[in-house]
Parts: sequence; structure tokens; C-alpha cells
Amino acid sequence: MNSKIFSNKSNLQVLYEDNHIIVINKRAGDIVQGDKTGDKPLSEVVKEYLKIKYNKPGNVYLGVVHRLDRPTTGIVLFARTSKALPRLNKLFAEKKAKKTYWALVKNKPLKLEDTLIHWLRKNPKNNKSQAFNKEVNNSKKAILHYKVIKTLENFYLLEIDLETGRHHQIRTQLASIGCPIKGDLKYGYDRSNRDASISLHSRQLHFDHPVKNEHLEIIAPTPMDALWKACETS
Repeated sequence: MNSKIFSNKSNLQVLYEDNHIIVINKRAGDIVQGDKTGDKPLSEVVKEYLKIKYNKPGNVYLGVVHRLDRPTTGIVLFARTSKALPRLNKLFAEKKAKKTYWALVKNKPLKLEDTLIHWLRKNPKNNKSQAFNKEVNNSKKAILHYKVIKTLENFYLLEIDLETGRHHQIRTQLASIGCPIKGDLKYGYDRSNRDASISLHSRQLHFDHPVKNEHLEIIAPTPMDALWKACETS
């Protein structure tokens, strides 16, 4: 596996790279694709990196496979070829790519390990989702599995596996059981993190390479923060 850290003014952290795909450890505050804010998206930063590194003339191809919320950190996978993109999209659509997240919460869940099932309804006016215990109009079923994997002095580290991919799913479902994610004011945490992040990190990604006949397991280091680094110690 080709793993390296690429540092430039954007502090781009490359976790894996070959001719077909590139995997980035996203920072809090970065947007994966352009939006109405007009801020420069991560996809453009990665294109610039590839253009400079490989001295590519003209436009650089880059396909966005999936996204992360702006205040979250961790693994983002991009396709470098038009051959790889539809194959990766199919992997994700068929749920053959497994994503594992880490979340820091202050309140201890009632159960140390559980499966949460809700119906989520998105409100586009405030860009927020609401969780219901039964199906309601315009709602979508959301399923996740969590377990507490570490107890810190004032926080609990949860490992989360998603069965579905809904708008703000982890944030909404954890808040619904009284465990809003650290720094997530939108979903009920009492104060923000200094860098406006929320303590939700896309930690691990397992998937079959779209072209090569090999299985990949990518792990993203947590942000350079004392609390997060305490989570990585045994």
C-alpha cells in the first residue's frame, strides 16, 4: 500500500494513492464538494495536488464517491479514473464497502452496545434531521450499530457501523438517545469545539479495489487533539 503524508498550505493528508483511486484524511471545516458558500472544496485541492505531482496538462479527472459533513473528519475516497468511479459507486450502493466511525460523547449510553433503528426526516430549511421511533411522512429508515470501546475521564468513545447512509444519521441517532456528539451544537451538545468541528471521525474503510484484485483496509489517524489522541492509545 502506498501510504504517505503530503503537506502543503492545505495540509492535505493522503492515506492511499494509486492510478485509480486516492483516499484523503479530511480535516474539519473542509467541504468535499462545492456548495453555495463558494468555499474551495476538497475535490479541487486534490485535483491541484494531482496536477502538480504528476505534471498533468489540462483538466484532472476526479470523481466524488461519497461525502462527509463539513465539521467531521476522516476518510474520503475519490476515483481518479472514469473506469473506477462507477465501480466504486456500485460498491457503495450495494453496501459492499464498510465504513466505521468514531464518535466522542459526554453522556454514557444506557447500553454499552446496541443497534439503533429510527426513521429520519430531513428539514432542508435548517439542514437538520429529526429522528422518529416509527415511520412518518417523508421519513427514511436509519440503522446503525454502536459499541463503547473506550472510557475516558469525561467522555466515551463509540465505534459505529452504519447499515444505512442518511442525512446526519449518526449525529441525529446518537442525539436521540441522549448522547449528542461533542461539539455538535446543532444536535444538542452544550458547547462548540474550538475549531468548530464535531468529534465524529470516519476512522476505517474496508472495500475491494475497483480495478485490482485486492481488498483494502484504510485507517485514518484522528485529528491532532489531545482528547482524540488519547482514544488511539491502548
